[in-house]
Amino acid sequence: MPLADLTSLARDARAADRGLGAFNVIHLEHAETFVAAAERAGLPVVLQISQNAVKYHGSLAPIAAGTLAAARAAQVPVVVHLDHADDLDLVAEALATGFTSIMYDGSHLPAEQNLATTAAVVRDAHAVGVSVEAELGEIGGKNGVHDPSVRTDPAEAAEFVAATGVDLLAVAVGSSHAMTTRGAVLDTELIATIAAAVDVPLVLHGSSGVSDEGMRAAIQAGMTKINVSTHLNKIFTHRVRAVLADDADLVDTRKWFTPASAAVGAEVERLLRWYAG
Repeated sequence: MPLADLTSLARDARAADRGLGAFNVIHLEHAETFVAAAERAGLPVVLQISQNAVKYHGSLAPIAAGTLAAARAAQVPVVVHLDHADDLDLVAEALATGFTSIMYDGSHLPAEQNLATTAAVVRDAHAVGVSVEAELGEIGGKNGVHDPSVRTDPAEAAEFVAATGVDLLAVAVGSSHAMTTRGAVLDTELIATIAAAVDVPLVLHGSSGVSDEGMRAAIQAGMTKINVSTHLNKIFTHRVRAVLADDADLVDTRKWFTPASAAVGAEVERLLRWYAG
């Protein structure tokens, strides 16, 4: 199946009050696992490769090639998305490689510079039919910061979207990156206010820290793209620990990667169904 357009999938989900699951690919097995889970659920999925994952691999090309291959072989719509990129050279490489969506993260920049740079990225991406997600104000938890008190101003969000032409907007509404517990409380009233103020789907980063019920409420309030990574890493790692504890002589990595991937796949399928309502 051809790679899917994030803007179309997200707008369809927003119109139907559904969430769209987006999961981070760190290893090739993640891409394979997420695609298989989406096929079982019969739902679209977003495969995200972050700038940090690219640094881990040393370059974009190998992990991108595997992820794009898995996406193209899928029986459901799949978006391949560059996540949290502030490196403009990396953005250009992703556009040339065949990604269908990028997130340019200029949240660390002064407001006017973020706006101007994001607008330039949008022009380049739209010229080749690629969607752009951006972030207005840093979400807690990135770069060592753990501050879920940050909030996006609805009026500023509307101005930013109008000035840059972004297709999706990540907003700060109470979540924080890298949370290993699910106790974050989202500001659903603010989500609804921002959703009414902007004409693009909203994105929640730091979703791993939000409960199932909290995510359902956020989607009903107007949140669309739901990014999940730490929650799945936690499931994977716990399963690996259990398998290795049961067999101290185990050395074949496939013997512990397979059950851990299966546990992650089951959770991804469940989350996709839950977000879809």
